[in-house]
Amino acid sequence: MKLKTIVTDDEPLARERLKLLLSHDSEIDVIAECRNGKETIARLKSESTDLLFLDIQMPGGGGFDVIDAIGLPHMPPTVFVTAHHEFAVKAFAVQAVDYLTKPIEPMRLQETLVRVKERVAGKTALLTHEQLSQTLAALRNSREDKSWQERFIVRDGTKDILINVCDIDWIEAADYYSCLHVGSRKYMLRETIKELSDKLDPARFVRIHRSVIVKIAQVQEIHRDGHAEYFVVLTNSQRLRMSKAGWKNLITANSA
Repeated sequence: MKLKTIVTDDEPLARERLKLLLSHDSEIDVIAECRNGKETIARLKSESTDLLFLDIQMPGGGGFDVIDAIGLPHMPPTVFVTAHHEFAVKAFAVQAVDYLTKPIEPMRLQETLVRVKERVAGKTALLTHEQLSQTLAALRNSREDKSWQERFIVRDGTKDILINVCDIDWIEAADYYSCLHVGSRKYMLRETIKELSDKLDPARFVRIHRSVIVKIAQVQEIHRDGHAEYFVVLTNSQRLRMSKAGWKNLITANSA
């Protein structure tokens, strides 16, 4: 029996990618794709659905709106999809393993589908109503929480791991990604350096260049060579470039 599946995401490319990955599974039948919560609610009310891939944040009604409208007891097995790692961290914290972070990786999707099929075959929900309620509460709180980020989820080989912010030495921009330098290790995170600069405690981290964020406690030396070159030296002897504006940010942070 094929699982009648709905894919909901406001990004057309994200929907296409997920549909393409799901097309390789003969037991999955994507019966609809929706652009927002409003379309998803209408679809769920009009026909039975075995599985829902649901983006959390969307204009025109997000994942929370869908669940509020349909009601927890009537929701089909649902896999949360998000590009925002703070949501995934919260879900991870309450042991809600049924979520995917963008960009969705084939191996991770296959792991999720195995769990989905096992639970659908056993006629059990992906999460109990209590677990789902806890997950949703955590996700809502993460959306509303104004506190600084304390952990990030990053990919490490075939698994996801949690990186404590306090372990990060510095961060380097890499196009639409950022490279987290943790001791001798490097981890790629699918967030821009601008997005990260808004999530990190300014009392502990400062952006010293358009492509560099540094932990203040790691800075050992501050150098200005005339009016042209600025740089810092970390406690591990790493030398990082710094802009004039970054120098002012660092001085201000240290005097706070």
